[in-house]
Amino acid sequence: MKIVVLYGGLSPERNVSASTGIMVCEALRAKGHQAALVDMYFGMENWGGTAEELFAAPLSETGKKISPEAPDLEQVRASRKWKSRSLFGPGVLDLCQMADIVFLALHGACGEDGRVQAALELMGIPYTGAGYLSSAISMDKDMTKRMIAGTGVSTPAWKTAAYGPDDIEALVHETELPCVVKPVDSGSSIGVFIVHTAEELRHALVEGLKLGGKAVIEQYVAGREVQVGILEDRSLPPIEIIPNGGFYDYENKYQPGAAVEVCPAPLDSATEQRLREATETVYRTLGLSVYSRADFILSEDGTPWFLEINTLPGMTPTSLLPQEAAAAGISYEELCERIVQASLRARKEGK
Repeated sequence: MKIVVLYGGLSPERNVSASTGIMVCEALRAKGHQAALVDMYFGMENWGGTAEELFAAPLSETGKKISPEAPDLEQVRASRKWKSRSLFGPGVLDLCQMADIVFLALHGACGEDGRVQAALELMGIPYTGAGYLSSAISMDKDMTKRMIAGTGVSTPAWKTAAYGPDDIEALVHETELPCVVKPVDSGSSIGVFIVHTAEELRHALVEGLKLGGKAVIEQYVAGREVQVGILEDRSLPPIEIIPNGGFYDYENKYQPGAAVEVCPAPLDSATEQRLREATETVYRTLGLSVYSRADFILSEDGTPWFLEINTLPGMTPTSLLPQEAAAAGISYEELCERIVQASLRARKEGK
């Protein structure tokens, strides 16, 4: 098949997306596909060949290593030669129309929130992962928690605040501590703060203004961090994350050796079953398809507390879903192939 691997975009997670894209493109080529790697935002403006030649173009190794800092999106905008407001760079949609399917190696609000999926849907272009509506719902942490709250799956108490600089002091005064502050529609732990004091909360809210000033303020639940992937509607072996310092933030996620990741997680059978059932309940409730990864805190009494779900989980060298698939006997190349085939079936079924 001809497959376009779409990565990058205008997202704080574009560096993570680049690593995912290169790895996926290599894997698909190893499986015999013609795969073209293209940055959604820059498109083909720096490519000197034809669109057809891109399907066999050499891949750079440098993008596999992820910088410990998120990119400056203003610099990204300024560096694009084409000054259109479109998030699709020059030639991107034409290239996608040449493909049998588009593999979405995108992460974050630019690519994981349903807008790209909807655009491709309108053009009749198959793509990987969940459909546009379930993607949009899942990207919104507040909406996700609202839908999950009545399913029997435990989720920490929360409130959602849309605020400006003048609202911060009132929020600090009325918020019970400790808590977790996170952007309502971001991933990779960008902008996430665990706060124990009023000063830490004030700092978290000030930083949140840079990401739009809309945050989920969530009850802090102490416990083990466990995540559970799903492939083709079935849960994979859970993985436990133990950061060497702090919590599982952006740096700990993507820098080799920054966290210990144990898969399968050391859990008794009853606890593992509860985690798997909770994951599959969330997946079905949100109408997801193909694959995903749910994040939990496992409290001391064995309760899985659902935090959020990722509809396009990372596929980088340190990402969790490939590790879970490997624990189930699925190689990285086979994982990519199964995502493609399951996505084609999902699109045909209108999912």
